[in-house]
Amino acid sequence: MATWNSRGLRGSTLEDLINRTNEFYREKGLALIQKVPTPITPVKLDSDHRHITLAYFEQKSTVDYIGAVQGVPVCFDAKECTFDTYALQHVHSHQIEFMTEFEKQGGISFLILFYTARNELFYLPLKDLLVFWERAQNGGRKSFVYKELDQDYYLHPHGGCLVPYLDGLAIDLASRD
Repeated sequence: MATWNSRGLRGSTLEDLINRTNEFYREKGLALIQKVPTPITPVKLDSDHRHITLAYFEQKSTVDYIGAVQGVPVCFDAKECTFDTYALQHVHSHQIEFMTEFEKQGGISFLILFYTARNELFYLPLKDLLVFWERAQNGGRKSFVYKELDQDYYLHPHGGCLVPYLDGLAIDLASRD
């Protein structure tokens, strides 16, 4: 079983930014996106029994967020990256499977990448992620580098929107027509 400890807080900054963005989109009537909780079983609590200090995941999670954007089903995962190289080991095969099946049902799947050292956000469409994934599965590099990302999907915060992933979604949808 996978365990959770202090490393479990990785990504909490990005998650907070996305949660605020989701609230912003909901208030504007643009989207209804919810965080998918990851079921855990506590193993160890602190001395006050208020905080979980060790737990295991009950099951594999799918993606971090799921919902609808003006009638379009969407699901996405949020990933932080310190360096310009992103190791695909941080994306799991069950996540790829879920996102692929989600798209077969008419939905849109993507990643939001936050390059912390650059303070830059990217929307990574599933089709682009699959290119990197298949390259790794076929014996190629098991990562992708910043310069391989389509710069059209760079997310520029604007108008009070911290992670404007609807901008990336609009480009993604237009490329499918």
